[in-house]
Amino acid sequence: MATKLFIWVGHPRETSLSHGLADAYQRGAESQGAEIRRMNLHDMAFDPDLTHGYHQRKEFEPSLEAFLDSIKWAEHMAWFHPLWWGGMPAKMQGAIDRTFLPGLTFAYRENSSMWDKLLKGRTADVMVTADTPGWFLKFMYGNAHKHRITKQVLGFTGVKVTNYSYFATAKTATEAKINAWMQVAYNIGADSGRR
Repeated sequence: MATKLFIWVGHPRETSLSHGLADAYQRGAESQGAEIRRMNLHDMAFDPDLTHGYHQRKEFEPSLEAFLDSIKWAEHMAWFHPLWWGGMPAKMQGAIDRTFLPGLTFAYRENSSMWDKLLKGRTADVMVTADTPGWFLKFMYGNAHKHRITKQVLGFTGVKVTNYSYFATAKTATEAKINAWMQVAYNIGADSGRR
């Protein structure tokens, strides 16, 4: 049976290295017969502000409905985005803020500090592009973003990150280096397509 795979490109610009890596990944997954849905943050129109927190829910815009539907449909996900100021782009965070809500992706237990992970059973690849060298990010900041996205965002809702890839330094990468990164993304996509 074909793997149900949701690809999300979390770069707000129409074209980027994140898009290129996602394209390569998608080709790899398609080569193994994966069934794919894809969304690009650039094409998503929504209010990213969780104005009322969890006290009052805003009605979802169509792009957020499609986003959450694709996450729930998927067996495996692949998220691509740049590292900006140690985290993800604001609009990408806004999509998560608006959709990763109690009762939808997790559920608090009554009179308990524990919660239920409503996306349990799903897996994900995360691919991050950056200008900060990986060794510096680890030494100075302890890979804070890696821990946040794998544990506090996806892991909190039950999604197990099976691959976290960090591509740096993007601003000085040669064509040969970028081509090598594309091959890495293709190979990971092919592996994911075989699940």
